[in-house]
Order: sequence, then C-alpha cells, then structure tokens
Amino acid sequence: MTTAQLDESVLGWLDGRPLDRTELDRRLAALRGGLRSSALPVPGSAEDRQLTRWVAQVILTEQLCVAEAEARGLDVADAPLVRLDQLAAVEFGSITAAAFEGCAAVRALYAELTAEVTAPAAQVAAYRAATAQRPAGVVWQLSSADGDFEATPDSLPAGLAEALRSATPGETVTVGSWTVVLRGRREPVDPALDPTDRINDSARRVEFVRWLDHARAHRLRLVPGLEHPGDPNQPDNYHRH
Repeated sequence: MTTAQLDESVLGWLDGRPLDRTELDRRLAALRGGLRSSALPVPGSAEDRQLTRWVAQVILTEQLCVAEAEARGLDVADAPLVRLDQLAAVEFGSITAAAFEGCAAVRALYAELTAEVTAPAAQVAAYRAATAQRPAGVVWQLSSADGDFEATPDSLPAGLAEALRSATPGETVTVGSWTVVLRGRREPVDPALDPTDRINDSARRVEFVRWLDHARAHRLRLVPGLEHPGDPNQPDNYHRH
C-alpha cells in the first residue's frame, strides 16, 4: 500500500487524479447534524462505516460524471431537477439514484448517453400482451352500512349487479343480505395505456448503469476503507448467501 493510499485527505482517484475528501466529510457532518440524525447508525460502528462508503460512492459517481460532462462539453444547466419514482430508483440502484437526483452533471450525461436508446419493438409488444386487461366497464360508486366504496359489475354478486344496472343515483338497492345506495357511476380509466415510454425509460436506465459500471471499473481507484458498500471483500459487508 502506497503513502498516497494511506492519505486520509484522499477520497479516491479519477483518471489517476486524486480527489479531495473534503466533500465527503462535509456531507457526513450535514447528515449527522440534520433532522434525521437519530436514524443514523452509531458513530464508529460497522453500519456507520457502510454509510461513509455509500456517501463516498455517491460523490465519486458525481465526480466521474462531472468530468465526462466537461469532456463532452455538455451544458449541465439544461438538466432539470428530477425526483425519481420507486421503479427508476430500483433500476438505477441507490448510489446512482442519489447521484442522479443530486447532481445536474449526472442528469445531463444520462440524457446525452441515452438519447438514442429505445427498447426493441418486440419487447414492447410482449409487455403489452402480458399486461393487457379486459375493459372494466362501468364503475359504481356505492355506500353501505360499512362505508363508501367503488365496485365493478364483475366484483359484486350477480343479482346485486343486475339490480344496480337499472338503478338511478340516490336509489337504495337491496338484494338478499346486500343493501347499498347507488351514489353515482363513472367510466373506468383506460387500461390499454401505451407502455412504450415506460419501457424505453427502463432501457435507458439499464444502458446508463452499464456505462457507469464500466467507467467506474476503468477510471476510478478506491481508497481502502471507502470501497463500495456491497463489495464482498470489505470487512463490513454483512450480506451473505
């Protein structure tokens, strides 16, 4: 291990250039002094070291993307703020998701690298076929002794559904042990929404993660103690099979 590797001021190396650790220390201090500090692991514990590794990897991802965006001459000011939904965050992974939401250069590079990425037409067609739903028909807005609810004809007893078809809003309908008041009707949301955009977005995230994984492996060198938190070779990784 070299002297540089033991330098506690170094976060890691990007393209052979040492990165200052100051930003890591600043973010950790902000977390530990923030409103959610009570939810953080005990300082000095294995979980705390894992948190440090996680934050370090977020910063390294940001710095890698900043360098690449600058090399490509990208205007990061055009990268709008984004709040990822749960699916996107899972597909990115927590580190990349945090970097994506927090750093304009990551978003700008994502847009650049994935602008031409689309999912194969066969994949879109297969998804559409697998998720196709039969139109639900009318949705009844009902009230009973147990409260208000909505129901479709095929979700109710056949006799009650038949009586509701000819009922008018405000009418009380009793069939067997069922007594409901028909409050109104509404048309269902069309279940056949085109999934193309969602599938293309997923394909773009997969492509970006592949690029990042390759770039991290070839351009970043990590500091002992600041390895990826999921690295099975570091001592605080408790994930075992």
